[in-house]
Amino acid sequence: MSRNKLVEKLKVIGPGAIITASFIGPGTVTTATRAGAGFGFALLWTIVFAIIATIVLQEMVARIGIITGEGLGENIRDLFDNVILKFAAVWLVMIAVCVGCAAYISGDLLGTSLGVSYLFNIPENYVAPVIGVIILLLGLSGSYKIIEKVMIVLIVIMSVTFITTMFVSASDLGAILRGAFIPGIPNGSILTVIALIGTTVVPYNFFIHASTVSEKWDSADGLRESRMDTIITITVGGLITAAILITAGALIQGTEVTSIVELAAPLEPLMGDLAPLFISIGLFSAGLSSAIASPMGAAVTVSSFMRWKGGFDNNKYKLVFSAIIILGIITSAIGFEPLEVLLFAQALNGLILPIIAILIMILINKKSTMHEHVNPLWLNIVGWVITAVVSFLGIYSLVDAISSFL
Repeated sequence: MSRNKLVEKLKVIGPGAIITASFIGPGTVTTATRAGAGFGFALLWTIVFAIIATIVLQEMVARIGIITGEGLGENIRDLFDNVILKFAAVWLVMIAVCVGCAAYISGDLLGTSLGVSYLFNIPENYVAPVIGVIILLLGLSGSYKIIEKVMIVLIVIMSVTFITTMFVSASDLGAILRGAFIPGIPNGSILTVIALIGTTVVPYNFFIHASTVSEKWDSADGLRESRMDTIITITVGGLITAAILITAGALIQGTEVTSIVELAAPLEPLMGDLAPLFISIGLFSAGLSSAIASPMGAAVTVSSFMRWKGGFDNNKYKLVFSAIIILGIITSAIGFEPLEVLLFAQALNGLILPIIAILIMILINKKSTMHEHVNPLWLNIVGWVITAVVSFLGIYSLVDAISSFL
């Protein structure tokens, strides 16, 4: 393939990169590290499933956005004729997404700062607010195009760092392949399985994707490019997550870990002084991408439901974005991350994930809006199976969060 043709193909990369950068955050990095440390390569199949599920659902959402010319929130509103049902669906999902983004933004900023803190021995609660202010300025002065470029750069950095560490550390290819393609749930791993899938299939990413695709493609002619964008970028995201798990499985299996920085010491015999640098850069990039996506997810979701147009050009959009990131700046500075709020956010997300997945399946098969672009039978079968699985996981997460309150 000539260089020009490769460049042309890479130009389709866009909205999918935002989704990938969003789900590769501190939660995903930590969960993948713990999965590898606790269960070796045995849970790699979970990442394979999570990536397939994410590609399938995000492709449908992107198709809905391109064909209808509307975001997911607008389409959900128009689905209900009953005023009470419409009110309940709109406000339940909108509140759940905003509470989730608000609850996790402090952790995103602190996770971003961990890489800097590890390298330079600066307290995390000093670094996190500075990162928050940078993100706030980016949101206030930026645009979708700037965010897209930032996210693509972060994905490239994460790919280079984490995939490099995987190749340096991993040696048992047979065990890796068995873990990736032979499902198994070792004793004590069910919550880790749920966490790996739950940090990949993220409710607010559906709203981001449906709204951002119209910035790049405004007709059905863009469906093929959008599909390529979704498949390529989310697959890369899966490779990054798998690389973290494989590195942890190869180097620290059988140990209790709390953070990916614990991979740095075992990597030093293989990478020398570069080991801490690689881990810190990768963690910083993962945290930054997620910290940008959290306020963006809240702003896009509210804007979509309220029919605010213009994205970053709309002052109401900027207000929601700013409110979430300012909350993160304050809470990360004082180290405030209340368990009750996190559990409440987990419960709400566990409730809305099945609801949104079902609504996506209904919307994608609505002939009056999707016309000939409804799902074929085989994709409906795959879609409903995935919806059933994520619904089970969402309900399990909901029950787990409620039981933690009691």
